[in-house]
Amino acid sequence: MIDEYMIRWGLVADGLPIATQSGHLLPVRYDGMPAMLKVAVQEEERAGAALMIWWRGEGAARVLAHHGAALLLERAEGGMALAELACIGRDDEASRIMCEVASRLHAPRPGQPPVLTGLSRRFQALEARAAQGGIFASAAATAKDLLASPQDARVLHGDIHHNNILDFGPRGWLAIDPKGLLGERGFDYANIFCNPDFRTAVEPARFSRRVDVVATAAGLEHGRLLQWILAWAGLSASWHLEDGSTPDTALAIAQLALARL
Repeated sequence: MIDEYMIRWGLVADGLPIATQSGHLLPVRYDGMPAMLKVAVQEEERAGAALMIWWRGEGAARVLAHHGAALLLERAEGGMALAELACIGRDDEASRIMCEVASRLHAPRPGQPPVLTGLSRRFQALEARAAQGGIFASAAATAKDLLASPQDARVLHGDIHHNNILDFGPRGWLAIDPKGLLGERGFDYANIFCNPDFRTAVEPARFSRRVDVVATAAGLEHGRLLQWILAWAGLSASWHLEDGSTPDTALAIAQLALARL
């Protein structure tokens, strides 16, 4: 799969291959410049690839070439990481950077976007988990209310967090790995709160501070943002349980959001 595109675009390997559930990655050189070859293996990732092409490098990594399931992307070469900033006392800065990138991605642009997935479909796993009661029922009820009365619908990244906004040096901070969603823009800020790690995310004072910083930077009403955080965290916990992984961070964030609401 990788070899086909190495030949097609005249690429030279520049690092070790990375295999994930969603695709195959390989750092490469393309006409001498650093790039990243990504070959999607899931439909969700193919939708995200179409969105990367549509963004044309505005707020997201630039697509250098594409064919079928493969993208050739400019590679992040900057030396900073948002997860590191958040863990060394610069959490406000990291949050504002993510909000600024999200705002660029949400901005209107010419041309029709690719086919996108509506948020209602995204929340099916939480709906199924609601019968369990407790925080899942609260999160599902909140999600239902939000989805019934969307505000300011936009093309969404769908997975904004510290590891999906990278330092591209002179080009600044840019997004990678979108999911290709359509819905209320407030959704795109919720996953910030479940990252970058358990200790950082669930500290109550830090959580409250983040809510204030993100609401201001994104131009969102506090209550509406908290509702999206609760809904997203409930959905994330549902996915974790489906996958057999630990939902501890998502559940803790859901409780913090519900308590502040």
